[in-house]
Amino acid sequence: MSEEMGREIGWDDQIENEGQDFEPLPAGEYEFTVASMERGRFAGSAKMTACNMANLDLIVKDADGNDRHVYDTLYLNSKAEWKLSQFFLGIGQKKKGESLKPNWNTVPGSTGRLELYIDEYKDKEGKPRKNNKVSRYFPHEPKKFEPGKF
Repeated sequence: MSEEMGREIGWDDQIENEGQDFEPLPAGEYEFTVASMERGRFAGSAKMTACNMANLDLIVKDADGNDRHVYDTLYLNSKAEWKLSQFFLGIGQKKKGESLKPNWNTVPGSTGRLELYIDEYKDKEGKPRKNNKVSRYFPHEPKKFEPGKF
C-alpha cells in the first residue's frame, strides 16, 4: 500500500501526528514532476461556464531537497485554453504553433519547469494564510547531449 494514500486508523488506535506549520516555498522557478492528476468537474461561476477540470499534484524540491506538493487546476474551458497550452508545452507534449489533442494518460510522471508565487488569502475563519500558486509553465527544453556527461 502506498504511504501517499495514507492508512486507515482504527477506532482504538493511538494517534500522535500533530502535523506541522505549513510554510510556502519562496517565489521563483522550480522543476516539477506531476505526481498525480484527477479528473473533475467545475460547476461554473459568474466568470466561467461549467467545464471539466484536471486537478494536478505537482512535486517540487525545496532548498533542502525535500519533496513539496503544489496543487494546480487546469480548466478545460476556452477562457483557460492558454494555460492548457502552456502546461502541455511545458511537459513537452505540445509544440509551439501546433494544435494538440492532449494525451491525458501520460500526464502523471511528466516533468517540466514552472514559476511559483505566494498567494495570501484569508481562510473561512478570517485568519491570514499563504500557499503557493503556479504563475506559469515554461516551454519544455529537451536535454542537450554532452559527450562524457550522464
